[in-house]
Amino acid sequence: MTDVLMKTEIKGAHLINRGKVRDIYDAGDYLLFVTTDRISAFDVVMNSGIPYKGIVLSQISKYWFEKTKGIVDNHFITDEVKEYPAPFNKYSELLKGRSMLVKKANPFPVECIVRGYLSGSLWKEYQKSHHLYGYTLPENLQNSSKLPSPIFTPSTKAETGHDINISYDDMQKMVSVEIGRKLKVLSLAIYSAGVQEAEKKGIIIADTKFEFGLLNGKILLIDEVLTPDSSRFWPADKYQPGRNQPSLDKQYLRDYLESLDWDKTPPPPPLPDEIVENTSKIYQEILKIITGKTVQQILNA
Repeated sequence: MTDVLMKTEIKGAHLINRGKVRDIYDAGDYLLFVTTDRISAFDVVMNSGIPYKGIVLSQISKYWFEKTKGIVDNHFITDEVKEYPAPFNKYSELLKGRSMLVKKANPFPVECIVRGYLSGSLWKEYQKSHHLYGYTLPENLQNSSKLPSPIFTPSTKAETGHDINISYDDMQKMVSVEIGRKLKVLSLAIYSAGVQEAEKKGIIIADTKFEFGLLNGKILLIDEVLTPDSSRFWPADKYQPGRNQPSLDKQYLRDYLESLDWDKTPPPPPLPDEIVENTSKIYQEILKIITGKTVQQILNA
């Protein structure tokens, strides 16, 4: 099995934050995002990394940043290591394909979630009540049904522990009415554009989450975009309402963990080699479908 990158140490660089997946460094006027191969599920970081996962997330995000910049500007500057400031430009082998230089935006303290299909936690909640997050949903929906129109369901953004779903009104209290309205409009527009693009590639984007930040009074799309960590990707040719869908995202790992007697708190259970390898294959498959490129093509470019 290939080496996995669980964390980075860059000599002479200031590490600002080691998140669930990303190591973030100060790069003067900018930030350097390094996407490791760490994977979290139910907000717990696993002890095993997923080969090539960091490259997959970085390259898919880069693809969508380019595709959506007509809707909203984003924080991406470059992923060419030779264009990074020192000392990062000396670390090509470590950083190629899995890093990006980004603008320093001030993140909003909310996750902007858009759901186009009834799945995951939304399906669980729907079975208790048809009145969800301020929306009234039809009564005859099944597991994985397409919603009449996409809905916006924000949550808090927890550094540790679980994010908490909040109402749109609560979100507006956190970020202001005007900013809240703009984030909702932008989230729905980006989701819609992503859905149309993915459709051409035979993929349904069931739901996703976005993050935004503010720089010089301007809203930017930040973090990652429409990746298998932040979205549910379903092969359109296998879609069938009334059941859980085969997916090309983190759901494979979640399903395995759900089959264990684990209470979803640290420490995480060990991951068998087969689960690690299959998760890596799924991530690489969605990379190829969305960007048209393989990991090896990216590394050899």
